[in-house]
Amino acid sequence: MSGLTLEVRGLSTHFDTRAGTVRAVDGVSFSVRRGRVLGLVGESGSGKSVTGFSVIGLVDPPGRIAAGQILFKGTDLTKLREEELRRLRGNRIAMIFQDPMMTLNPVLRIDTQMMETVFAHTKVSRQEAWERSRDALGMVGIPSPEERLSSYPHQFSGGMRQRVAIAIALLHRPDLIVADEPTTALDVTIQAQILAEVQTLAREYGTALIWITHDLSVVAGLADEVAVMYAGRIVESGVVGEVLDRPLHPYTHGLIGSVPSRNKRGSKLRQIPGMTPSLVDLPKGCAFRTRCSHADAACAEDPPIIEPGPGRSLRCFHPQLESVA
Repeated sequence: MSGLTLEVRGLSTHFDTRAGTVRAVDGVSFSVRRGRVLGLVGESGSGKSVTGFSVIGLVDPPGRIAAGQILFKGTDLTKLREEELRRLRGNRIAMIFQDPMMTLNPVLRIDTQMMETVFAHTKVSRQEAWERSRDALGMVGIPSPEERLSSYPHQFSGGMRQRVAIAIALLHRPDLIVADEPTTALDVTIQAQILAEVQTLAREYGTALIWITHDLSVVAGLADEVAVMYAGRIVESGVVGEVLDRPLHPYTHGLIGSVPSRNKRGSKLRQIPGMTPSLVDLPKGCAFRTRCSHADAACAEDPPIIEPGPGRSLRCFHPQLESVA
């Protein structure tokens, strides 16, 4: 398909433990087009971060990709050798971590770290590498980038460090960025600025972006499409406005209904009953059925993936057709 940057087909990522096999990602499929943003949402433990790490090839033992394809511009990343992946990672594919200190070395100056990233994938002079680093800092809104290049990470605020991490991800203008909740620890003002900058950069350079988060308000303002994950599977996906305004899966209904702004002032917060099941011992059939008020005998079997409309997919026997107030 024209403009298709990433296509994931039937991805399964397992972790072999003493307690059994953890099916962290179980048959996940989605795609991201050039210049588009996919929001990957769900509770903690739903498998969204492991999906992101699988895409970029950072799943360490005892984790392993058990099945599926990860097609990056037509190339199956699961078939590449480690050195081939390393040439893509940080160059054509980049990742922004939740904690910027996973990207930054606390004892090296910012210019050293950014220039080393440039040298790792491009043969250029030190002056050109420095200029690229300066321009990248300017792109993410860091004032006086020439001066800040000589600073150390501890001299930046948390929001500034995250901007530096985003700038490093953008150094080679990658075709794909995987962002794992990079604004979770930031205050809302800085978060809004970074989201606006990332969205603009994706549009300007045609970068495909996977934004992993549990915050539906972020997805509503940033993403073009959304995929809702539960217990290692995508249970609903589609255009962000359609999914958030007219959710069909009971779990998506529960996520949206538990947002504080949707509850009446002074009333108790609505919540999804129960806990996410253990991925070592998932219940037979629909994994959400033990927490779902609409579950019946049919839910003891795996629900098929259906397409209730153009661009929508759903894994449920009992779609909820009413819209969210």
